[in-house]
Amino acid sequence: MTARSESMVVTPPFVDKNQPAALELAGLHKEFGTYTAVESAHLSVAPGSFYGLVGPNGAGKTTTLSMAVGLLRPDGGRARVFGVDVWEEPERAKALMGVLPDGLALPEQLTGRELLTYLGRLRGLDRATVAARVEELLTVLELTGDVERTLVIDYSTGMRKKIGLATALLHGPRLLVLDEPFEAVDPVSAATIKRILRRFVASGGSVLLSSHVMALVEQLCDTVAVMAKGRVVVEGPVDRVRGGKTLEETFVELVGHDAGGGEGLSWLSH
Repeated sequence: MTARSESMVVTPPFVDKNQPAALELAGLHKEFGTYTAVESAHLSVAPGSFYGLVGPNGAGKTTTLSMAVGLLRPDGGRARVFGVDVWEEPERAKALMGVLPDGLALPEQLTGRELLTYLGRLRGLDRATVAARVEELLTVLELTGDVERTLVIDYSTGMRKKIGLATALLHGPRLLVLDEPFEAVDPVSAATIKRILRRFVASGGSVLLSSHVMALVEQLCDTVAVMAKGRVVVEGPVDRVRGGKTLEETFVELVGHDAGGGEGLSWLSH
């Protein structure tokens, strides 16, 4: 990947650290019937930070991110992107962020190039800009060659993650919100995605990603929040949160799960 393509694809405008948070969630709340999925969630993603959101299955991460980016209306609380309220000014807010949601639905009877070209034009980008960005994104994410003739419906899970990331980057956002962006991605592709995201942050962008892989969060993120039972139980710099332990050890202590691994399953004993 050349320096030219890397900077053109992922470089947002430089940000002023004194400006509002890249993303601020204040008291987000969501109930489904009698079940409280997210209870008064607060977190703040600083401009220029690489922020990780971790938690066990059912902790409320995806629900929180869906409310944060305007995909799911909260029952209470606010979400702001660089000071712009996501629900009061959705067009302004969504222009500032690129989103890779969980279970991303895409027009499946298009190739990757056709999909990105279509979405770029919907974003209001001119044809020349769309063509240049699409070419670079497909090249950087290794979706060229024979893959170009493949329809999205025939993409593997890993390829869907990559084309989803491409759609999030296409319009040059200042904030990326990514739900499990490395799930089912092979190591070579994962290395490429990491390089792109690091370049994005180094150039002044902000990233919020959720992940179940603690080692990945330790490797990439400078800030982390841990969710459990719909609440953010701790938030801060990675080194401070893990407190001299691995993030995985601290995570297990915080969420308090006891799977009873030493009991039961007697038929497995020999």
